[in-house]
Amino acid sequence: MTPSKSDLCSRLLLNLEPWRNATAWHIAFSGGLDSTVLLHLLATLCKTESLPALNAIHVHHGLQAAADAWPEHCHSVCAALGVPLQVVRVQVQSGASLERAAREARYQAFTEALQCNEVLLTAQHRDDQAETLLFRLLRGAGVRGMSGMPHQRVLGQGHLSRPLLDITRAELEAYATEQGLSWIEDPSNQDRQHSRNYLRHQVFPLLTARWPQAVTTMARSAAHLREAQELLDELAQIDLACAGSASEFDWLRLPSLALAPLAALSAARQRNALSHWLEPLTRLPDTDHWSGWTNLRDATSDASPVWRLADGELHRAGGRIWWLSGCWLRAVPAAGAWLNPAAPLVLANNGVLTFDGQIPDGPLQIRYREGGEVMTLPGRGHRDLKRLLNERGVPSFVRGRLPLLYKDGQLLAVANLRGLDGDEIGGWHLHWQPSIEDQGLS
Repeated sequence: MTPSKSDLCSRLLLNLEPWRNATAWHIAFSGGLDSTVLLHLLATLCKTESLPALNAIHVHHGLQAAADAWPEHCHSVCAALGVPLQVVRVQVQSGASLERAAREARYQAFTEALQCNEVLLTAQHRDDQAETLLFRLLRGAGVRGMSGMPHQRVLGQGHLSRPLLDITRAELEAYATEQGLSWIEDPSNQDRQHSRNYLRHQVFPLLTARWPQAVTTMARSAAHLREAQELLDELAQIDLACAGSASEFDWLRLPSLALAPLAALSAARQRNALSHWLEPLTRLPDTDHWSGWTNLRDATSDASPVWRLADGELHRAGGRIWWLSGCWLRAVPAAGAWLNPAAPLVLANNGVLTFDGQIPDGPLQIRYREGGEVMTLPGRGHRDLKRLLNERGVPSFVRGRLPLLYKDGQLLAVANLRGLDGDEIGGWHLHWQPSIEDQGLS
């Protein structure tokens, strides 16, 4: 039965109810069938409903010659509906998976377009959800992956919403035909070398011929799995609360967890808690690579184990695990003379240095630890810097980055370490603010 315009509009409006107070709705508009129907439905609703400002975004990947004509088509459709259009041209990085690279480029463009309290609307539907479920099943996904595409999630400063996930492709096609809509047919969608196209054109016709409700029941299974994942997330939050104690090195402003509470959990709960914690920080490892966690957890107390992941590294030090990425993984070039100590000193890949209190007389230099440094302490005489760092439990990954203040070849201060960071009598301390980068991938 062909769905009526009012029926689809009502269902769409109900799904978008949580976002009615957003500042703007951005439609991810490829020009294909699905996004064309979404755009048409929203433009129709705007005539009778008070909705946020509506506009469309078309991402041009430049991967095939046919795509050069698509922006003009999208302009024509949007102009007819009175919806502003933004065309964003992106550069797709070459790699093993062109599909994945194109998707990453596309979502990067969407992320940059979103401001606070704005929503990106995408047109994935129930058939897409079923394809996602089967595709991930064949790749050996866990509960999180098998829960399919979420109806909504955070994206950059705003949110992403998929308001058509309970509507089938057949319903969208019927609506488009009834309304006389025109849309782009992407030639690459027929290339069955791509796994999802193979599932769509070869596998699903066989499934639905035998089980006509296959798409609906698979989407239902995804919903059940999503509920199971929500329960696992709640358990992870309970376990992480026990491991989220404060550290005397919180000034590093690095994500970290106490190791002992995690190690006391079952192996499955450890993986669940860590997956939840790591998910906003990096692409999660597959099953075979979780041995890296076991090696890091079980290393001897005097070791400095590292678990390298896709977007950073997990280090163990001082009874905690620490997440490092960005500048923390880049080498620190030699510093040198601090010509104007009254002004903050920006250190390459290593944050900023300032003085608290009276600035000591110069000339001053900043160096990094190379080994063999000795510091003179009041009442204690000459002390090896390595021993002083050991006494304070400074994590191993920090030691080569700690700024050292020198004058005339003498080590005067070690930034941020109370008792070593300045001169109480002279009334000054050396303060280091380590680099801050966006630790999350969103």
